Amino acid sequence: MLLAGDIGGTNTRLALFAARGRRLAPSAERRFASRSYRGLAPILTRFLNEHRGAIDAACFGVAGPVIDGRCRGTNLPWVIDARRIEHFLKLADVSLLNDLEATAYGIEALPPRAFATLQVGHPQPRGTIAVIAAGTGLGEGALVWDGARYRAIPTEGGHTDFAPRTEQEVRLLRHLTKQFGHVSYERILSGPGKLELYRFFRSASGSREPTWLTRAFRRGDASVVVSEMALTGRSALCVSALRLFVSIYGAEAGNLALKLLARGGVYVGGGIAPHILPKLRDGTFMRAFRDKGRLSRILSGIPVRVILDDRAALYGAARYASLALRRHRP
Repeated sequence: MLLAGDIGGTNTRLALFAARGRRLAPSAERRFASRSYRGLAPILTRFLNEHRGAIDAACFGVAGPVIDGRCRGTNLPWVIDARRIEHFLKLADVSLLNDLEATAYGIEALPPRAFATLQVGHPQPRGTIAVIAAGTGLGEGALVWDGARYRAIPTEGGHTDFAPRTEQEVRLLRHLTKQFGHVSYERILSGPGKLELYRFFRSASGSREPTWLTRAFRRGDASVVVSEMALTGRSALCVSALRLFVSIYGAEAGNLALKLLARGGVYVGGGIAPHILPKLRDGTFMRAFRDKGRLSRILSGIPVRVILDDRAALYGAARYASLALRRHRP
């Protein structure tokens, strides 16, 4: 029995999986609001009190850099330490991965229906695979073939400097620099970033926000509201914000594909992509993805897929725990 976790700035998800050979069968799963708890231990206690049983190994994907088995969350004020979790769970096998590592490992564990294709391309067998995921933050990672299997490579590429491509994006950079100083891709390609794009367009227009939209922002997640108002066409400023979001998303996905020469494909994960799939499919994303001058032809041959199943990181963490358990057992 394997315990898997996906620890994000908004939600923490835990699940139990039964490992039957190479097959993973989920037996229990629960989502927790991360900021309602002071750390991971209270969540583990609550989950395991509800689902009792012997656990053989555990793995957790966490949104932030994992160094020497320890992570200080980027968008969550927790410190997560694999050794402390081992002591807490009384386990010899606890692994801590960056959340994009976990998502990358989850790709092979998901069925074909868990993906939507944006570009068929010409996948190279065992070619490097890029993973990019916008949610509460922006994660980037890779899968690299080592001669026997794929290994996930973590990065903190979401925090690299935003590079504007158009006059409009130059104005956006100036707008955000005044507020934040350093402007990373995560500052734009994230839930909070989507709202910042709306504010940029509202500021540029000089128009007042309609009362009904202000109320909608107050009632729910403002980032989700921007997407909903854009997809339904109810707010012209939200339409502009989502269009620019998708264009910059496509451009950065293309940047990552070039840096890795990801001829095995690019996978777009995270919580935002499945909810804006109609916009991702309208050509805006792929035009920006392929717009790389002399290397546009290479980008045209790279498969691009959206991960629709939000359990990719959970499955990936469980898969990694299963592999670790096999390595440690005779």
